[in-house]
Amino acid sequence: CTVRSPDHFFASVTTLHSSKTHTLRTNSDMSSHYNKCLAVAALAVASSTCRHDAFAFAFAPRSINNPQFGSTMSRFSSSSSLRASALEELSKLTTLSIDSGDFDIIESFAKTNLITDATTNPLFVSQAGSNGDKRYEAMVEEAVSYAKIESCNLEGCDNVEDTIDLAIDRLSVNLGVEISKLVPGKVSTEVDIRLSYDTEKSVERARRIIAMYEKLGVDRKRVLIKLAGTWEGIQAAAILEKEGIECNITLVFSFLQAAAAAQAGAYLISPFPGRILDWHKVKSGRDSYSPGADPGVVAVKRMYAYFRKYGYKTICMPASWRPSRGFDVEGAEVDEILALAGVDEMTIPPNLLEKLASMDASVVNKNCDAEADAAVCTDPDFRLTKESFESYWNTDGCGKDKLEEGINAFTAETEKLSQIIIGKF
Repeated sequence: CTVRSPDHFFASVTTLHSSKTHTLRTNSDMSSHYNKCLAVAALAVASSTCRHDAFAFAFAPRSINNPQFGSTMSRFSSSSSLRASALEELSKLTTLSIDSGDFDIIESFAKTNLITDATTNPLFVSQAGSNGDKRYEAMVEEAVSYAKIESCNLEGCDNVEDTIDLAIDRLSVNLGVEISKLVPGKVSTEVDIRLSYDTEKSVERARRIIAMYEKLGVDRKRVLIKLAGTWEGIQAAAILEKEGIECNITLVFSFLQAAAAAQAGAYLISPFPGRILDWHKVKSGRDSYSPGADPGVVAVKRMYAYFRKYGYKTICMPASWRPSRGFDVEGAEVDEILALAGVDEMTIPPNLLEKLASMDASVVNKNCDAEADAAVCTDPDFRLTKESFESYWNTDGCGKDKLEEGINAFTAETEKLSQIIIGKF
């Protein structure tokens, strides 16, 4: 049964009882066909041999309120089958954000009403700069024009490097503004990663980004400023939070970074369990872990427990996922996600959201619980200073290695984007 409407609702049953395929297609006159489709779907339920297109059901928006659908179609709108999906079940426990800069993909997932927020990073902005899609090209052209008007005159630009940086910030904002039209919640935009060790300049750039958002009609409460989890980046967040600019401390690989961010009053942190796992696999020589013993999962649960025990309001939003049990195990790609179900928030790339949409809700259990995790936290609430942070940091192999690696990777993407922008000038 296939139904298509102006808002892209579709559901399909690919194999029905007696191996017959029934197809209904509609355009403008949807209502006359709804009951027919439901009749076919009912036949599918009665059949033990039917199969359902999980991807199709996952993308059905809940906005359809035709009375002929009733509660049955509301289940279709967020389920991977006639039963609830793992994605729907997870969304009941954890706020879900999509990690993507692709407008079409973001819109498709947003229509499920299971995704509320979106995160971007220098890679997504760089991809937007070289995408070739006319929508992204228009954003690049506007960013270049804006930078020229703000920084240049008939005799040229006062400082070419500053002008390029302004264009990059503007492009990041343009991308975020468009995404803010697709999701109801917050959009994360990153300060130039090359400023990760400069508190003052990070604060200046963050203020500029927020000012651009507000001039384009997006309230600052809908924007999270992403800053790398260096001591300097965390201190920039402390300053910005006092000005009502909420911050996302990213590239978090250690408990030390998480504690410092919470003490600084950061709105949110993004620990990367997958990359933590990568580091431990190399050091231990192991190829796999059980999800509960995955070093990345253990690290994130420790951070979450600390926040909850000592009453910090900082949100824990893990990102960057790996298969705990190894790449050759079916379903392992969402091991870490399922092991952290119940944490405050998660940002998940489209391919893993699709995987969750294809899985049954029964695989989801609440593995992070604020009260229970706080009760088992054994870490003291030791107040960190720059000196104590750096002293502990020098002994943190995973944190140091992965933070440097992450900054270098995003710096490379930013430099690539700079060259694209220079070409546009």
